[in-house]
Amino acid sequence: MTADLVERVRKRLAGGDGEITAALVANAVREEAGGVVGHADVLSALTLLRQEFVGAGPLDPLLRDPETTDILVTAPDQVWVDGEHGLRRTGIRFPDEDAVRRLAQRLAMSGGRRLDDAQPYVDGWLPGTSPGRVRVHAVLPPIVESTCLSLRVLRPAAHGLDELRALDTFDDPVHKLLSAIVNARLAFLVSGGTGSGKTTLLAALLGQVPPTERIVCVEDAGELQPDHPQFVRLVARPPNIEGAGEVTLRDLVRQGLRMRPDRIVVGEVRGAEVCELLSSLNTGHDGGAGTVHANSPAEVPARLEALAALGGLGREALRSQLAAAVHIVLHMRRTPAGSRRLHQVAVLTGTSKTLAITPAWIDGEWTPARTALSELIRSRGVEPPC
Repeated sequence: MTADLVERVRKRLAGGDGEITAALVANAVREEAGGVVGHADVLSALTLLRQEFVGAGPLDPLLRDPETTDILVTAPDQVWVDGEHGLRRTGIRFPDEDAVRRLAQRLAMSGGRRLDDAQPYVDGWLPGTSPGRVRVHAVLPPIVESTCLSLRVLRPAAHGLDELRALDTFDDPVHKLLSAIVNARLAFLVSGGTGSGKTTLLAALLGQVPPTERIVCVEDAGELQPDHPQFVRLVARPPNIEGAGEVTLRDLVRQGLRMRPDRIVVGEVRGAEVCELLSSLNTGHDGGAGTVHANSPAEVPARLEALAALGGLGREALRSQLAAAVHIVLHMRRTPAGSRRLHQVAVLTGTSKTLAITPAWIDGEWTPARTALSELIRSRGVEPPC
């Protein structure tokens, strides 16, 4: 009887107008159930339908967990979660493949995107800001064997340097070094892989910027939340379902330069906006920063070259601007146990033809490049701690 009741309520709600709320689902269950269905069946049907029509369905408890960073559905009986303790399989199950597909399509639609046989994949953002911005990606068969749904939870990064030191993200000497880098107004990039803690470290460093300086930050999602009184955030916007209304990071970097920034920041350099960022760092905006995906500091130039090509900037021009604009690369790494640590502090030196990124500190050990790093900090009027 429960399956029949669920199907009747599903058809009733599908034929209605307006937003489907928990109260609307409950009323529909009561009206369809009448007096011939037991309380247990009504409760079971209400639970199933709330999962199907409200929120992220059976994935909601995972989203509410403050440790969750990623939720991955690879089959109706395969739901995985990533977080503080690494990737693990959960006990959550969907009734069948259609249930996963319906959830994926509903989440895509709530974010103003299309997901069907003609457009079998989607990448977008769910509306709302609690428990954090949620990025949704889904792929439908026959592109994959079973509907694949990926949810990435982007929570505001608000840790300070002291808190990161307490979490053993870096040691005491590097703690002092990071403060000196910010005070010396050196431009830096935080590199690392997905989920390595790049944004968290960047937010902590921005919290060290003197309160008399104005920070204008451009982000794809509102993750950065530093403890700073003059932090202005500009957030990009994807196109709507008709393909209109897009506001890119590149657009926002240009707008941010007109907002009298003391420091310009790009939350994640992932496209042609790298051209505007490097240009701004070369025109008087000292102390700028950003994050970039890279496997090591040495690979940062190649990564930026690929992104700059999207904006029409050639290899030599990119390297010339990079050598003049960026001083430091901070590389984050996620350990097999799931903790996030600062792995390298590297110095960028040379010209477009002799560009070099040399580690001055690697996982607790100083290298000969420590001298060059100290001289760089001292040249900005700040006494180096190293």
